Amino acid sequence: MCGHFEHIQTQTKFVILMHPKEFKKVKNNTGHFTHQSLKNSELFIGIDFTCNTRINEIIATHESYILFPSQDAVNLTMTNPKRSKKPLAVFLVDSTWSCTKKIFTQSKNLQKLRHMSFTTTKTSQYQIKVQPDENYLSTIESTLVVLELLDKWKIEHIKEKQLVGFLKPFHVMIAYQQELIQNPRSHAVRFKKRTLT
Repeated sequence: MCGHFEHIQTQTKFVILMHPKEFKKVKNNTGHFTHQSLKNSELFIGIDFTCNTRINEIIATHESYILFPSQDAVNLTMTNPKRSKKPLAVFLVDSTWSCTKKIFTQSKNLQKLRHMSFTTTKTSQYQIKVQPDENYLSTIESTLVVLELLDKWKIEHIKEKQLVGFLKPFHVMIAYQQELIQNPRSHAVRFKKRTLT
């Protein structure tokens, strides 16, 4: 998928927190895609980030939010999140909902962050994975909405072409996996030939 990333430079720091189960399960997941697509992003794998020096450094030096749709969340669709001169940091949790709760429960530093949410009519295009609800989006799809809204608030200045192409590796992955589902044998033959050569 490497040839399909946009490699967008942002003023906002994106911090991707990946549960170990998600990391072990697959390397071509949307958390990895998000990290590869955003130059100003960092990826951390774990459950309890309370004593993570780098994460605490980011929290201390940035105006930090965690993307989580709680009742008290700042709705990015309707509200400009910038309240200080500090650079913005958006934390993204890449895991299932049950694993996300464990990360929140154990990471005391994350509990202190303001929550961020958004309102959108978009539905997930993750056709090979069943979402808990039709309004739930994958990590990379949620990040695109955030990027578009940060652009709307003039916090970012991202080219339209880059926003349009942001989900390309995601779409390519889905098409590839759908092909495997429909033609698993032909893929096995191609893989065997590549291995032998």
